Amino acid sequence: MKRIFSSMSLAIAVAVLLPGLAAAQEVSQERIVKGLGKLTAAAPAVDLVILRQEAISGGNKPMSALPNWQRIAKLPQMIVEINFENDSVSIQPKSYRTLGMIADALHHPNLWAYNFLIVGHSSATGDEKHNLELSEQRAAAIKEALSTTFAVDPQRLYAVGVGEHLPIEGTDVNGSNNRRVQLINLGVFKSKS
Repeated sequence: MKRIFSSMSLAIAVAVLLPGLAAAQEVSQERIVKGLGKLTAAAPAVDLVILRQEAISGGNKPMSALPNWQRIAKLPQMIVEINFENDSVSIQPKSYRTLGMIADALHHPNLWAYNFLIVGHSSATGDEKHNLELSEQRAAAIKEALSTTFAVDPQRLYAVGVGEHLPIEGTDVNGSNNRRVQLINLGVFKSKS
């Protein structure tokens, strides 16, 4: 299973995703734990290759219009904005504070047993193939930073890059709000011994 996410240069913020709506919030470990910890039913099995292909061939439809994405759309999730160097996978130093808060939240007792999908998005500015590749590389960079710098078990993290293919419904596909990263709670990783 290979998953990747991407983001362009953005301000540090977190938003709780509601169906078709994102509300900006200040980043804090507490907000991340609350936002991602509300899993009330078993999460569906996820195949990253199918998710990626469905996003690419979906014709810029919203997540809710694609069968496999629709299955995970109601899972607890947050939008996380990370700053990268322009046209690069280098995470800007100021974003390590946000990554640290995410890692602290993933180590929290309320979240430690869950898997998470990291979905990278880009706006539609620039070349479609380049946006997809960049989103994949940036997703991998976030997963690597969380697992190496912040000791989050890499087996709990899956990343998928979808480039410009899943814009926020009702927004300009070229808009900066479509340069985002989603964290989605995929359910139980293992039980604590």
